[in-house]
Amino acid sequence: MSGTMSIIIRPMEADDYENVYRLWENIQGFGLRSVDDSREGVERFLKRNPGTSVVAEQNGRIVGTILCGHDGRQGSFYHVCVERTYRKRGVGERMVRFALRALQREGISKVTLVAFTTNHVGNSFWKELGWTEREDFNYYEFIINEENITRFIR
Repeated sequence: MSGTMSIIIRPMEADDYENVYRLWENIQGFGLRSVDDSREGVERFLKRNPGTSVVAEQNGRIVGTILCGHDGRQGSFYHVCVERTYRKRGVGERMVRFALRALQREGISKVTLVAFTTNHVGNSFWKELGWTEREDFNYYEFIINEENITRFIR
């Protein structure tokens, strides 16, 4: 494999879905939701947040992703991943910088993300980049669509 310079970091497009989903299915510890991560769900997210989500691509192959959006107040990262053989080469950090710049252009000054406690690789990555683990609040969710089932990649 050649260096990271041949890896292109660019905005994610709806046409990337098949390759992006294929990558997600191979990321150990990932949780994929049946509705939110469907083609329609991802296209809806990209349409609502144009130009903020990111892919890393080498020779036409997607090797990393960040779903990135905001609500006008704060940004959120979802499905941040880099294919195993491309890790520790700066790909993830380049994608994060790309997404952060996109949010800054939108006037957003704070970004949050969720990393499962069992995702040791992901938690280590965020700590290495200087992100702060919050312990001063509880995270709640309320399921509106019972058919949006999470499948964990093992």
